[in-house]
Amino acid sequence: MRLILLSGGAGKRLWPLSSTHRPKQFLPVLQHEGRQESMLQRVWRQITDAGLAEVSLFSASSGQRELIQGQIGKDAPIVEEPERRDTFPAIALAAAYLYSEAGCDPEEIVGVMPVDGYTDDSFFQTLGELPGVLESLHADMVLMGVAPGTPSAKFGYIVPQQVYERTGACFVHSFVEKPAAAQAQKLIEEGALWNCGVFVFRLKYILSALRRRKLPVNYKELRAMYSRLPRVSFDVEIVERAEQIVAVPFQGDWKDIGTWNSLSEVMENQVSGNGYVSPLSADSHIINELDIPVSIWNVPNIVVAAGPGGILVTDRETSTDIKEMVAKVEMASRFEERWWGRETVLSRKQSNEGGVVTNRIVISAGCFLSYHEHTLRKEVWTVIDGAGEACLNGVTFPVEAGSVIIVELGMKHSILAYSELEMIESRIGKELSDHDIVHYDNPWGREDMETKAYMR
Repeated sequence: MRLILLSGGAGKRLWPLSSTHRPKQFLPVLQHEGRQESMLQRVWRQITDAGLAEVSLFSASSGQRELIQGQIGKDAPIVEEPERRDTFPAIALAAAYLYSEAGCDPEEIVGVMPVDGYTDDSFFQTLGELPGVLESLHADMVLMGVAPGTPSAKFGYIVPQQVYERTGACFVHSFVEKPAAAQAQKLIEEGALWNCGVFVFRLKYILSALRRRKLPVNYKELRAMYSRLPRVSFDVEIVERAEQIVAVPFQGDWKDIGTWNSLSEVMENQVSGNGYVSPLSADSHIINELDIPVSIWNVPNIVVAAGPGGILVTDRETSTDIKEMVAKVEMASRFEERWWGRETVLSRKQSNEGGVVTNRIVISAGCFLSYHEHTLRKEVWTVIDGAGEACLNGVTFPVEAGSVIIVELGMKHSILAYSELEMIESRIGKELSDHDIVHYDNPWGREDMETKAYMR
């Protein structure tokens, strides 16, 4: 089986930490053996432990390549959408890649799963059983459904038709999308399962669906016309139209971490980052990405989330409703993760002639900014921690805490970190677009630092 890992969506219910530039699956808010990890890193660790990493690839939204490779490694296999267009186009593009670029046989079995679910390791054992169910029951598609714990209105439901007692697998009668609590309770009593977004099918099934829609099965051709594909979910376009659908129940722990309430339920500690929660603040949590402390004093059942993009204080139970508020207060992103490290905007001062943007930049050990030049702004770098070397117009020299590097207009420039290097960057002049920047081969000549796909 080949496995497509869906990494799309912005997760705005986890504002202010989650945004279009850093969706929820990349937030380092979980813990494993005393270390912070993201949902993406957790799922990839579980997939690796299950022996599925070699057959997996990521289907990523536009602009996520650097985020994935920064968290998983530069060799992470990725099919990146040219633009965000929902799950049907994303899965179709990945399937076309498997067929025409990776050379997969049309009879190959393909699995699809999201990367933002929180589950135990037995989930991947059940996942590994789905291809056998597909073959034995001669189904068009097999889904994994989660045995519901409560009548939640947050999920879609898979309604069974006929259950096979030996395996628990059932042919699917219908689907119900996010029913009210009373209807959800009735569905559970009838044996319905939560739809957790896991699908297994033969590659030829999707290729045939593309051909019926007069769409190419060649990856390059499909990618070239991607903007013309319909914005529709895989469930609506493919799953709900299949004739023989089978669902297999998963009885273990599974959560959709899409709200601050559901995230706080899986946090090992009440505080992530710099903060304090008083003993009389039961069931309250802090997630803080700022350098300043955040505290909760005698206020129970709330979540405080603080980051460069804003600060949120919300009751846990009603945190699912913040999406409309986010549309009113969300501003341009002030934080980005890149393959080489991370960048935080500290201040922006604009005028008709240009302005000054001040950034805090952290470059990971062994990484560097791309070697480039531009003529619309001057830059001043002040190293405040770590060590490395800078390159200006082909001349390299060591830098350390206290070093100040002035990059004049038209000067080729880059900086390499020996250890993690932190600096304050002041950009003086106009904001740049891609055509204002000229890139060059990196000055250190090391093949393992190739930058062609990671231009800053």
